Amino acid sequence: MSTMPATAGHSQPCCNVPPIVTKGYQAKGTYEEIGGYKTYVTGPSDATKAIVVIYDIFGYFEQTLQGADILAHSDNEHKYKVLIPDWFKGNPAGIDWYPPDTPEKKEKLGAFFGKFPPPATAGNVPAFVQAVKDKNPSLSKFGILGYCWGGKVATLATKADNSPFGAVASVHPAMVDPADAQGINVPMALLASGDEPAEDVKKFEDALKVPKHVEIFKDQIHGWMAARSNLSDDRVKEEYERGYKTLLSFYGKHL
Repeated sequence: MSTMPATAGHSQPCCNVPPIVTKGYQAKGTYEEIGGYKTYVTGPSDATKAIVVIYDIFGYFEQTLQGADILAHSDNEHKYKVLIPDWFKGNPAGIDWYPPDTPEKKEKLGAFFGKFPPPATAGNVPAFVQAVKDKNPSLSKFGILGYCWGGKVATLATKADNSPFGAVASVHPAMVDPADAQGINVPMALLASGDEPAEDVKKFEDALKVPKHVEIFKDQIHGWMAARSNLSDDRVKEEYERGYKTLLSFYGKHL
């Protein structure tokens, strides 16, 4: 299957993405305590820009950590410190709960979402960013990136009156709501999979009144750039890499 072309000029490689590791990825970053949260931190020490990553419900999966390292170490022109706080305090959802095809799985997922509603987490994001600034005064610009559940969190956090973010990206977002586009006043990227309702993605795109890059990776599943990415599949691996190049191009232009 041929690679589907990206749109809006984002098909050009902007960076030197290292070879994607299929399994057994060795993360480049370290874990630090920031603002009361265990936080994965990766990127050059002289970075002046930061990207806060809101992971999916499965937490620190190696595919997600590899993605953070790609963002942090692939663009020599734009250097980013990338941070992933552990909002779940070591208790993420089980990957075996998905898909929720049994009553037990549905119950577990329902309880998890009840414990970690996106608006509550979004409300904690500004204080975390302030803690990052206190610890790293050289960081002057912040972007945010969210996957799945985290996509909703990232969108809500960016809409807040006290948002510290200059650009936002949402990747295979859960709970796509066109109403959430209202109030976004910074550039936004939305990379959807074939599992998100295309009509909702289109309505969200139409409601955005800011510079934007919205694209549907039609043959990819919800989660292909994070925990549910099967990188042993060549097609998934190809689109995983293209997705991160698209994000790097977006942040390079707007952050």
